[in-house]
Amino acid sequence: MNSKKLLLVILTLACFSISYAQELSNFWGREPIISPEIGETEVTFRFLAPQAESVKITGGFTPTVKRKTSRGEMDVPSSLDLTKDEKGLWSITLPLPEPELYTYSFNVDGTTVNDPNNTFMQRDGTRYLSVLLVPGEKTENYFEAEKRGNLHQVWYNSPTLDLNRRMFVYTPYGYETSNKSYPVLYLLHGAGGDEDAWSSMGRARQILDNLIEKGLAEPMICVMPNGNPNQMAANTLQLPAAEYDYRDPANRNLYVNSIVKDIVPYIEKNYRVIADPAHRAIAGLSMGGGHTISTTLLYPGFFDYICPLSMGIGGMRFGGSEADQEEMMKNYETQFKALKEAGYKMYFLACGDSDFLFESAKTLDKMLTDTGLEHTFFVTSGGHTWSNWRIYLNTFAPKLFK
Repeated sequence: MNSKKLLLVILTLACFSISYAQELSNFWGREPIISPEIGETEVTFRFLAPQAESVKITGGFTPTVKRKTSRGEMDVPSSLDLTKDEKGLWSITLPLPEPELYTYSFNVDGTTVNDPNNTFMQRDGTRYLSVLLVPGEKTENYFEAEKRGNLHQVWYNSPTLDLNRRMFVYTPYGYETSNKSYPVLYLLHGAGGDEDAWSSMGRARQILDNLIEKGLAEPMICVMPNGNPNQMAANTLQLPAAEYDYRDPANRNLYVNSIVKDIVPYIEKNYRVIADPAHRAIAGLSMGGGHTISTTLLYPGFFDYICPLSMGIGGMRFGGSEADQEEMMKNYETQFKALKEAGYKMYFLACGDSDFLFESAKTLDKMLTDTGLEHTFFVTSGGHTWSNWRIYLNTFAPKLFK
């Protein structure tokens, strides 16, 4: 070996050893920092920042303050100060919050960062947030079950939208080893979300796994599509979005049509399902609640189980004059009567009593009552939040396909 090759080998080995030593230094040489550390009555958060002058924490468990937002005055979380020790470790110990899934972040000298010592994170659209999951009766279905189903990332062609698109498909425990055919829940996300929203923030797989394992819900497939008609998939994949004018009347129901014309046929062709209305359910939150309402009115009799969440009709959903509103409500009355005539098995409407869309949900409740559609109006405390939407899935899933 000549001197140049020998030098190259030595430099390569030196770089490798330095890199390896740097990797090991991430794990060795300092005490592990536990954050969050959940005790019986308290929870402690820690953040190592020796040079920082201020570290604060903000989350779903911190006190709220009133702030003006685009949706009016709302309660938003405030921040709490952490205390620094002689080693530069900041910490705060708080009373253990009520059982719930909370998100939180730190603010270090004015910069918002996640908890580097917490591997439990969720993605909310374009934001990643650290998670605190407090155990208890309310949250028992948010933890992993013993018998777990699978979550598939599935690509399908959508001729209606002229895109190759991705959706998440949950198959229950035992699907791959049985010959059984299953009913299907089509579960739709809200504005700002994508096909990952219900599985990440909604804990849909864990909730369904637990309900099925306990015998509380029928084993079912759950399809979670991307409700943004200009996207092939979540923007984390860095795929280009198509041009799409939401104001163009020609585009108004394109995604809704794609559910019935593209998504349902793909599922019924490629999965073992019972392909009839009695074994199809559709549910969605916020924007997905609007998609749920529109799909079932445009295609009455296609889904026997209908569950709009945190959404309604009239009110804030539409602009225009009073005459326009009146005409729209007359059209709704005609459509809901057609839905009643087509038949269904369950209509489950849910909303929080401080949700900014609560009035529109009440309008929908009245429309269903006035047109003689038997339904449930499930009202909870709280607003337009995932804490409510997880409760709603826990509540209506056991009622499906019975």
